[in-house]
Amino acid sequence: MSFEVENKYPAPNLAQIRARLVELGAQFSPPIEQVDRYYAHPARDFAQTDEALRLRRIGDENRITYKGPKIDKATKTRKELELPLSAGAEGLAQWSDMLESLGFRAVAEVRKTRTPGHFTWQGHEIEAALDQVDRAGTFVEIETCAEQDELPAAQAAIASLALALGLPSPERRSYLEMVLANSA
Repeated sequence: MSFEVENKYPAPNLAQIRARLVELGAQFSPPIEQVDRYYAHPARDFAQTDEALRLRRIGDENRITYKGPKIDKATKTRKELELPLSAGAEGLAQWSDMLESLGFRAVAEVRKTRTPGHFTWQGHEIEAALDQVDRAGTFVEIETCAEQDELPAAQAAIASLALALGLPSPERRSYLEMVLANSA
């Protein structure tokens, strides 16, 4: 089973972080807008179980994602299942309708502009995303995927890259948690 290993860090100066990542070999794609609609489960409290279910729209593309509970205290390592859905506004509306018909409740939307960069660090394929999140701020998210037996090395790679970038302590809260806190 593959796990997502990531951390995100507050980054008031995304241009400076981007320049440093380019020095380390990152190649960036153009910015993309992502809109994530998060859902509450009808029979359990995802805030208590540390899980998440979302529908994500990227342009005309749609995905459904389940994120399992974090499995360590240092990174946001967790099982993640992401599946493509039918494209377009109608496809997204149909999935929203299905989830709500099954008792799931839309909690909030998180909107962000993400500039993804990719490179190899200490033998790991890294995605470094520069995020501007409505109602939360600016962040850099560092992510890789690893199998169970590779988790310690992947976690160490994420930590060493953060150190090389001079990033402060990671932000453990999800963007959803930050948006909800700033909306209260």
